[in-house]
Amino acid sequence: MEHTFNKGRWSWYELKQSETDEAAKYVEQNDSYRRWSEETKKNMSSILQVDTSERGEEALWGSLVYFQDVEDKERRRVFHFYLTKKRLITDNLDLSLLDKVDETVMRKKLDEAECPVEGFMIMIGDLMSHFLAKIDMFEVRLRDLLWQIREKNNIEILDQTAKSRHELLVWQNLIIPILEIKYGIEETFDDDVSKGLYFKRASKRIERAHMLLNEYDKQLKAMVELENTVSTHRGNEIMKTLTVLTTLFTPVTAWGAIWGMNFKNMPELEWKLGYIFSWAVIAVSTLALYVYLLKKGWMGDILRGKKKHSFFK
Repeated sequence: MEHTFNKGRWSWYELKQSETDEAAKYVEQNDSYRRWSEETKKNMSSILQVDTSERGEEALWGSLVYFQDVEDKERRRVFHFYLTKKRLITDNLDLSLLDKVDETVMRKKLDEAECPVEGFMIMIGDLMSHFLAKIDMFEVRLRDLLWQIREKNNIEILDQTAKSRHELLVWQNLIIPILEIKYGIEETFDDDVSKGLYFKRASKRIERAHMLLNEYDKQLKAMVELENTVSTHRGNEIMKTLTVLTTLFTPVTAWGAIWGMNFKNMPELEWKLGYIFSWAVIAVSTLALYVYLLKKGWMGDILRGKKKHSFFK
Protein backbone atom coordinates (compact mmCIF):
# COMPACT_ATOMS: atom_id res chain seq x y z
CA MET A 1 0.00 0.00 0.00
CA GLU A 2 1.38 3.39 -1.00
CA HIS A 3 1.15 6.45 1.29
CA THR A 4 2.23 9.88 0.11
CA PHE A 5 3.23 12.72 2.43
CA ASN A 6 4.16 16.38 2.38
CA LYS A 7 2.02 17.14 -0.67
CA GLY A 8 3.35 14.17 -2.62
CA ARG A 9 7.03 14.94 -2.09
CA TRP A 10 7.84 11.47 -0.80
CA SER A 11 6.21 8.06 -0.44
CA TRP A 12 6.03 5.25 2.08
CA TYR A 13 5.22 1.82 0.68
CA GLU A 14 3.77 -0.35 3.43
CA LEU A 15 3.92 -4.09 2.71
CA LYS A 16 2.57 -7.01 4.71
CA GLN A 17 4.07 -10.50 5.21
CA SER A 18 7.15 -10.21 2.99
CA GLU A 19 5.42 -8.89 -0.13
CA THR A 20 8.74 -7.97 -1.71
CA ASP A 21 7.47 -8.89 -5.16
CA GLU A 22 4.71 -6.34 -4.70
CA ALA A 23 7.33 -3.71 -3.84
CA ALA A 24 9.12 -4.27 -7.15
CA LYS A 25 6.72 -2.02 -8.98
CA TYR A 26 7.59 0.89 -6.68
CA VAL A 27 11.35 0.98 -7.14
CA GLU A 28 13.94 0.66 -9.84
CA GLN A 29 15.52 -2.78 -10.00
CA ASN A 30 19.02 -1.98 -8.74
CA ASP A 31 21.48 -4.23 -6.92
CA SER A 32 20.72 -2.87 -3.46
CA TYR A 33 16.99 -3.49 -3.85
CA ARG A 34 17.53 -7.03 -5.14
CA ARG A 35 19.83 -7.80 -2.21
CA TRP A 36 17.25 -6.44 0.24
CA SER A 37 14.48 -8.43 -1.43
CA GLU A 38 16.43 -11.67 -1.15
CA GLU A 39 17.52 -11.13 2.46
CA THR A 40 14.12 -10.14 3.86
CA LYS A 41 12.56 -13.47 2.88
CA LYS A 42 14.85 -15.45 5.17
CA ASN A 43 16.15 -13.07 7.83
CA MET A 44 14.57 -13.06 11.30
CA SER A 45 17.09 -10.98 13.22
CA SER A 46 18.32 -7.39 13.24
CA ILE A 47 20.76 -6.57 10.44
CA LEU A 48 21.81 -3.41 8.63
CA GLN A 49 23.34 -2.89 5.18
CA VAL A 50 24.59 0.33 3.59
CA ASP A 51 25.16 1.05 -0.11
CA THR A 52 27.02 4.24 -0.98
CA SER A 53 28.60 2.97 -4.21
CA GLU A 54 26.75 5.47 -6.44
CA ARG A 55 26.39 9.10 -5.48
CA GLY A 56 22.78 10.23 -5.36
CA GLU A 57 21.54 6.62 -5.21
CA GLU A 58 22.57 5.82 -1.63
CA ALA A 59 20.47 3.20 0.12
CA LEU A 60 20.15 1.75 3.59
CA TRP A 61 18.25 -1.45 4.26
CA GLY A 62 17.93 -4.25 6.73
CA SER A 63 15.72 -5.85 9.36
CA LEU A 64 14.84 -4.87 12.90
CA VAL A 65 13.38 -6.82 15.83
CA TYR A 66 10.80 -4.35 17.15
CA PHE A 67 8.91 -6.63 19.54
CA GLN A 68 10.38 -9.27 21.85
CA ASP A 69 8.83 -11.07 24.82
CA VAL A 70 11.41 -11.22 27.64
CA GLU A 71 10.12 -14.63 28.75
CA ASP A 72 9.64 -16.35 25.40
CA LYS A 73 12.38 -16.32 22.75
CA GLU A 74 9.98 -17.21 19.93
CA ARG A 75 7.52 -14.39 20.68
CA ARG A 76 9.07 -11.65 18.61
CA ARG A 77 8.32 -9.62 15.52
CA VAL A 78 10.71 -8.43 12.83
CA PHE A 79 10.09 -5.84 10.14
CA HIS A 80 12.23 -5.16 7.08
CA PHE A 81 12.98 -1.75 5.61
CA TYR A 82 14.49 -0.25 2.49
CA LEU A 83 15.36 3.46 2.58
CA THR A 84 16.60 5.91 -0.04
CA LYS A 85 16.29 9.67 -0.51
CA LYS A 86 13.25 9.06 -2.70
CA ARG A 87 11.24 6.38 -0.92
CA LEU A 88 10.73 4.28 2.18
CA ILE A 89 9.55 0.66 2.03
CA THR A 90 8.61 -1.30 5.13
CA ASP A 91 7.61 -4.94 5.20
CA ASN A 92 5.67 -6.68 7.99
CA LEU A 93 5.51 -3.67 10.35
CA ASP A 94 2.51 -3.92 12.71
CA LEU A 95 2.23 -0.69 14.70
CA SER A 96 -0.68 -2.05 16.76
CA LEU A 97 1.81 -4.09 18.80
CA LEU A 98 3.38 -0.90 20.16
CA ASP A 99 1.52 0.51 23.16
CA LYS A 100 2.76 4.09 22.93
CA VAL A 101 2.30 4.53 19.17
CA ASP A 102 -0.73 6.47 17.95
CA GLU A 103 -0.91 5.87 14.20
CA THR A 104 -3.01 8.99 13.62
CA VAL A 105 -0.47 11.23 15.36
CA MET A 106 2.41 9.46 13.63
CA ARG A 107 0.91 9.97 10.17
CA LYS A 108 0.42 13.65 10.96
CA LYS A 109 4.12 13.94 11.79
CA LEU A 110 5.01 11.96 8.65
CA ASP A 111 3.16 14.58 6.60
CA GLU A 112 5.48 17.22 8.07
CA ALA A 113 8.64 15.27 7.20
CA GLU A 114 10.72 16.65 4.37
CA CYS A 115 11.97 13.30 3.06
CA PRO A 116 11.70 9.50 3.57
CA VAL A 117 14.77 9.47 5.83
CA GLU A 118 13.18 11.89 8.27
CA GLY A 119 9.92 9.94 8.01
CA PHE A 120 11.73 6.73 8.91
CA MET A 121 13.26 8.43 11.95
CA ILE A 122 9.77 9.47 13.03
CA MET A 123 8.84 5.78 13.08
CA ILE A 124 12.02 4.96 14.97
CA GLY A 125 11.26 7.75 17.44
CA ASP A 126 7.77 6.38 18.12
CA LEU A 127 9.22 2.89 18.50
CA MET A 128 11.67 4.29 21.06
CA SER A 129 8.76 5.85 22.97
CA HIS A 130 7.30 2.35 23.31
CA PHE A 131 10.66 0.96 24.45
CA LEU A 132 11.19 3.78 26.95
CA ALA A 133 7.79 3.10 28.53
CA LYS A 134 8.76 -0.57 28.95
CA ILE A 135 12.15 0.44 30.36
CA ASP A 136 10.37 2.66 32.93
CA MET A 137 8.43 -0.41 34.09
CA PHE A 138 11.71 -2.29 34.35
CA GLU A 139 13.10 0.55 36.49
CA VAL A 140 10.21 0.15 38.97
CA ARG A 141 10.91 -3.58 39.32
CA LEU A 142 14.62 -2.89 39.70
CA ARG A 143 13.95 -0.39 42.50
CA ASP A 144 11.77 -2.91 44.34
CA LEU A 145 14.48 -5.55 43.96
CA LEU A 146 17.06 -3.16 45.42
CA TRP A 147 15.10 -2.89 48.68
CA GLN A 148 14.27 -6.58 48.76
CA ILE A 149 17.99 -7.32 48.84
CA ARG A 150 18.24 -5.25 52.01
CA GLU A 151 15.14 -6.69 53.67
CA LYS A 152 15.36 -10.36 52.71
CA ASN A 153 18.54 -11.78 51.26
CA ASN A 154 18.03 -15.36 50.04
CA ILE A 155 18.08 -17.60 46.98
CA GLU A 156 14.74 -16.17 45.78
CA ILE A 157 16.22 -12.67 45.63
CA LEU A 158 19.28 -14.01 43.81
CA ASP A 159 16.97 -15.62 41.25
CA GLN A 160 15.08 -12.35 40.75
CA THR A 161 18.38 -10.54 40.28
CA ALA A 162 19.38 -13.03 37.58
CA LYS A 163 16.00 -12.55 35.83
CA SER A 164 16.43 -8.76 35.91
CA ARG A 165 19.90 -9.17 34.47
CA HIS A 166 18.48 -11.27 31.63
CA GLU A 167 15.71 -8.75 30.94
CA LEU A 168 18.26 -5.94 30.79
CA LEU A 169 20.31 -7.90 28.25
CA VAL A 170 17.16 -8.38 26.13
CA TRP A 171 16.52 -4.61 26.12
CA GLN A 172 20.15 -3.92 25.23
CA ASN A 173 19.81 -6.42 22.39
CA LEU A 174 16.83 -4.43 21.07
CA ILE A 175 18.30 -0.94 21.48
CA ILE A 176 21.78 -1.53 20.03
CA PRO A 177 20.52 -2.27 16.45
CA ILE A 178 18.45 0.95 16.58
CA LEU A 179 21.53 2.87 17.62
CA GLU A 180 23.31 1.28 14.66
CA ILE A 181 20.52 2.47 12.33
CA LYS A 182 21.03 6.05 13.54
CA TYR A 183 24.75 5.84 12.78
CA GLY A 184 24.00 4.11 9.46
CA ILE A 185 21.73 6.95 8.35
CA GLU A 186 24.39 9.53 9.24
CA GLU A 187 26.92 7.50 7.26
CA THR A 188 24.71 6.97 4.21
CA PHE A 189 22.97 10.30 3.66
CA ASP A 190 24.12 13.92 3.68
CA ASP A 191 24.36 16.14 6.74
CA ASP A 192 21.08 17.93 5.98
CA VAL A 193 19.19 14.82 7.05
CA SER A 194 20.74 14.77 10.51
CA LYS A 195 19.81 18.43 11.03
CA GLY A 196 16.08 17.74 10.83
CA LEU A 197 13.91 18.19 13.92
CA TYR A 198 12.51 14.66 13.95
CA PHE A 199 15.92 13.11 13.37
CA LYS A 200 17.28 14.98 16.39
CA ARG A 201 14.32 13.98 18.56
CA ALA A 202 14.60 10.32 17.63
CA SER A 203 18.38 10.44 18.19
CA LYS A 204 17.89 11.88 21.69
CA ARG A 205 15.41 9.13 22.54
CA ILE A 206 17.81 6.45 21.32
CA GLU A 207 20.67 7.98 23.31
CA ARG A 208 18.45 8.34 26.39
CA ALA A 209 17.42 4.68 26.26
CA HIS A 210 21.01 3.60 25.70
CA MET A 211 22.16 5.73 28.65
CA LEU A 212 19.44 4.34 30.94
CA LEU A 213 20.31 0.74 30.08
CA ASN A 214 24.01 1.40 30.72
CA GLU A 215 23.21 2.91 34.13
CA TYR A 216 20.85 0.06 35.03
CA ASP A 217 23.58 -2.35 33.97
CA LYS A 218 25.93 -0.71 36.47
CA GLN A 219 23.26 -0.90 39.18
CA LEU A 220 22.63 -4.58 38.56
CA LYS A 221 26.33 -5.35 38.64
CA ALA A 222 26.58 -3.52 41.97
CA MET A 223 23.56 -5.44 43.28
CA VAL A 224 25.07 -8.76 42.21
CA GLU A 225 28.34 -7.79 43.88
CA LEU A 226 26.45 -6.84 47.06
CA GLU A 227 24.55 -10.12 46.96
CA ASN A 228 27.80 -12.06 46.55
CA THR A 229 29.44 -10.12 49.39
CA VAL A 230 26.55 -10.77 51.77
CA SER A 231 26.31 -14.44 50.78
CA THR A 232 30.07 -14.93 51.16
CA HIS A 233 30.09 -13.26 54.57
CA ARG A 234 27.14 -15.30 55.79
CA GLY A 235 28.77 -18.49 54.54
CA ASN A 236 32.01 -17.60 56.30
CA GLU A 237 30.13 -16.86 59.53
CA ILE A 238 28.37 -20.21 59.37
CA MET A 239 31.64 -22.08 58.78
CA LYS A 240 33.33 -20.10 61.56
CA THR A 241 30.50 -20.92 63.98
CA LEU A 242 30.63 -24.61 63.16
CA THR A 243 34.41 -24.62 63.54
CA VAL A 244 34.29 -22.88 66.94
CA LEU A 245 31.55 -25.20 68.22
CA THR A 246 33.52 -28.22 67.08
CA THR A 247 36.64 -26.88 68.79
CA LEU A 248 34.81 -26.13 72.05
CA PHE A 249 33.41 -29.66 72.18
CA THR A 250 36.84 -31.19 71.61
CA PRO A 251 37.57 -31.57 75.39
CA VAL A 252 34.27 -33.40 75.91
CA THR A 253 35.05 -35.71 73.02
CA ALA A 254 38.66 -36.30 74.09
CA TRP A 255 38.00 -36.94 77.78
CA GLY A 256 34.94 -39.01 76.99
CA ALA A 257 37.02 -41.15 74.65
CA ILE A 258 39.69 -41.67 77.33
CA TRP A 259 37.30 -42.58 80.12
CA GLY A 260 35.25 -44.72 77.80
CA MET A 261 38.10 -47.18 77.35
CA ASN A 262 37.51 -50.73 78.66
CA PHE A 263 40.80 -51.30 80.46
CA LYS A 264 40.68 -53.10 83.84
CA ASN A 265 43.30 -50.92 85.52
CA MET A 266 41.76 -47.43 85.35
CA PRO A 267 42.21 -45.84 88.81
CA GLU A 268 39.67 -43.09 88.09
CA LEU A 269 36.89 -45.70 88.09
CA GLU A 270 37.50 -46.43 91.76
CA TRP A 271 37.64 -42.83 92.90
CA LYS A 272 34.81 -41.76 95.15
CA LEU A 273 34.66 -38.31 93.49
CA GLY A 274 35.70 -39.54 90.03
CA TYR A 275 32.45 -38.44 88.33
CA ILE A 276 32.67 -34.91 89.73
CA PHE A 277 36.39 -34.82 88.92
CA SER A 278 35.70 -35.74 85.28
CA TRP A 279 33.12 -32.97 84.92
CA ALA A 280 35.51 -30.51 86.48
CA VAL A 281 38.30 -31.48 84.09
CA ILE A 282 36.00 -31.18 81.08
CA ALA A 283 34.62 -27.80 82.23
CA VAL A 284 38.07 -26.34 82.95
CA SER A 285 39.46 -27.61 79.62
CA THR A 286 36.52 -26.17 77.69
CA LEU A 287 36.71 -22.82 79.52
CA ALA A 288 40.45 -22.60 78.96
CA LEU A 289 39.99 -23.29 75.25
CA TYR A 290 37.21 -20.69 75.05
CA VAL A 291 39.37 -18.03 76.73
CA TYR A 292 42.23 -18.87 74.39
CA LEU A 293 40.02 -18.45 71.28
CA LEU A 294 38.57 -15.23 72.66
CA LYS A 295 41.99 -13.68 73.34
CA LYS A 296 43.17 -14.65 69.86
CA GLY A 297 40.13 -12.87 68.39
CA TRP A 298 38.98 -16.01 66.60
CA MET A 299 35.42 -15.84 67.98
CA GLY A 300 34.59 -12.89 65.70
CA ASP A 301 30.94 -11.84 65.81
CA ILE A 302 29.61 -15.29 66.66
CA LEU A 303 28.36 -14.35 70.12
CA ARG A 304 27.20 -10.88 69.13
CA GLY A 305 23.65 -10.25 68.03
CA LYS A 306 23.16 -8.68 64.60
CA LYS A 307 21.50 -5.32 64.28
CA LYS A 308 17.84 -5.39 63.25
CA HIS A 309 18.44 -3.91 59.79
CA SER A 310 21.84 -5.41 59.13
CA PHE A 311 22.55 -6.81 55.63
CA PHE A 312 24.28 -9.75 57.28
CA LYS A 313 21.51 -10.76 59.64
